Amino acid sequence: MRFSRSWLLAVFAALGSVAFFASRTDAQPETIKEILPGIWFREGDLKNLGHCNNILIDMKDYLILIDANFPSGARATLADVKKVSSKPIKYVFDTHHHGDHSYGNSIFTAAGATTLAYKGVAEEMKRYEPGRWQQAAKERKDVAELNQSTVEPPKQTFDKSPYVISDGSRRVEFYFFGWAHTRGDGFVFLPKEQILCTGDAVVNGPYNFVGDGNIGNWPRVVRAAERLKATRILPAHGGPGGPELLTGQEQFFIELDKAVRAAVKKGQRLEDLVKKEGDKQVATVRLPDNVKNWVGDFYPAQVEGAYKEISQNKPIGEILGGK
Repeated sequence: MRFSRSWLLAVFAALGSVAFFASRTDAQPETIKEILPGIWFREGDLKNLGHCNNILIDMKDYLILIDANFPSGARATLADVKKVSSKPIKYVFDTHHHGDHSYGNSIFTAAGATTLAYKGVAEEMKRYEPGRWQQAAKERKDVAELNQSTVEPPKQTFDKSPYVISDGSRRVEFYFFGWAHTRGDGFVFLPKEQILCTGDAVVNGPYNFVGDGNIGNWPRVVRAAERLKATRILPAHGGPGGPELLTGQEQFFIELDKAVRAAVKKGQRLEDLVKKEGDKQVATVRLPDNVKNWVGDFYPAQVEGAYKEISQNKPIGEILGGK
């Protein structure tokens, strides 16, 4: 799998049709469940619709929603929110700029919400848009139907971490720990409940797209998040879990970097590490079983990304730039 411009755009345009495979047999996509009083987890149907997960947080007089999703996911989430609360959504937090997390922004602002993000999210949108939006509009009816020329950027951004929202009933902390999945990765922490919402910086399954990322720095970002000592982890893809999701995600990128570095040291080339078998790319690099939860369809591209980072000594997202 080669990192070409068309491939990168297609990843975000075709999320609703590519064959991601489920990591759990008990998955119940497109359902909303209360996991603690006033905290709901809505699992998006990634395989069929390209939707991310959403987390809903009940405040005294309003609601906070994590991630705007694709437009179809935004509408479905709005409908589910009305089933569990009569309060208005005041804030929608974009964990990062990718389409399945931000392309529904205008759906929520039209409903009266304020979209919120770390400043790096808006900067990433300037870097990659409108190209990805325009490609998505060709492939996704929900994007095309909005009749917008590009994604609506967050209405409010912050540059100091943590950014805190508290109304006396609940405290919500928004963090930026550095460049991992994107340059704008945001985390949401509820200190009283010890819940951490991780966006795509930590996922539960083989969903780590690295094309905009910094593979070498990714473990450091996750390690910083671990210091919050959350007991419940709510990822943007895959089901909820505990601290093992953080340690597993961190270890995956450590092992990936370690294995590719060892191959490079032996003189192996990229063509030795990622080979074509039929119409598929296959990675020859093997990782230990303790990180197999994160190994899947993206693995050849992850190996390629690690190889390029190591050989060029800079993040894959920087190497690819706006491609």
